[in-house]
Amino acid sequence: MPAPAPTSYALLPGAADSPVILHVPHSAREIPADVRAGIVLDDAALERELDHITDAHTAEIAEAAAGLAGVPPWRFVNRLSRLVVDPERFPDEREEMLAVGMGAVYTRTTHREVLRSAGFDAGPLIERYFRPYAQAMTDAVSDRLAATGRAVIIDVHSYPTRALPYELHGEGPRPPVCLGTDAFHTPPEPLTAAREAFGEIGEVGLDSPFGGTYVPLEFYGRDPRVSALMVEIRRDTYMAEPGGPAGPALGRLARALAALVDAVS
Repeated sequence: MPAPAPTSYALLPGAADSPVILHVPHSAREIPADVRAGIVLDDAALERELDHITDAHTAEIAEAAAGLAGVPPWRFVNRLSRLVVDPERFPDEREEMLAVGMGAVYTRTTHREVLRSAGFDAGPLIERYFRPYAQAMTDAVSDRLAATGRAVIIDVHSYPTRALPYELHGEGPRPPVCLGTDAFHTPPEPLTAAREAFGEIGEVGLDSPFGGTYVPLEFYGRDPRVSALMVEIRRDTYMAEPGGPAGPALGRLARALAALVDAVS
């Protein structure tokens, strides 16, 4: 199996003394042709699914925030759709989203329809895309630890105004900004900073409708020098749903994210 193309993810440098990595895993729509061949949806249905599943414009928000921050953060950006692999899932039975066909390689859509046929072998996609991505993110965190003595991962996501059928915890509050946390890796300081930074956007909630945050497995639950926070932005605050253009509020969100970056740098 060939190695992934260099464009499947990108580490975009920030300041040498910045501990912050803005992680943007779900912003892209690109699917390589050989991966597309394993998806059973026709082209129109696939475009609709991409509208629903993609965290549209989050890469642009992170890019603008990096340009506004006093200490530019590093950015780790997935260049491929999460329909190729989802780099934030556990690649094994620990992943609760397997219950709806959305483990590291999805077999069902946001509406619980068939995405890949029964018996699809996820192994080649895991080896080609998931593991190299995970290793590259691990290396990026290791580099920040070596350079600054700590690493701060800010996971940049968005979510739909109305719950989609795949959501396991969609019945809870859906505030304009949701902060996902981890008991080990999210100390109080970034939470306080995020609430202050995003307060002008609207209500800032905690772990609903999405909770948790991403930390590479090498550090997960082991290294307190790695802190992490997920920022989930409700899509109606900045774009036309489900997959439409961004509006002027994107700039306001970028300024809020930049303020958070500066507060934790």
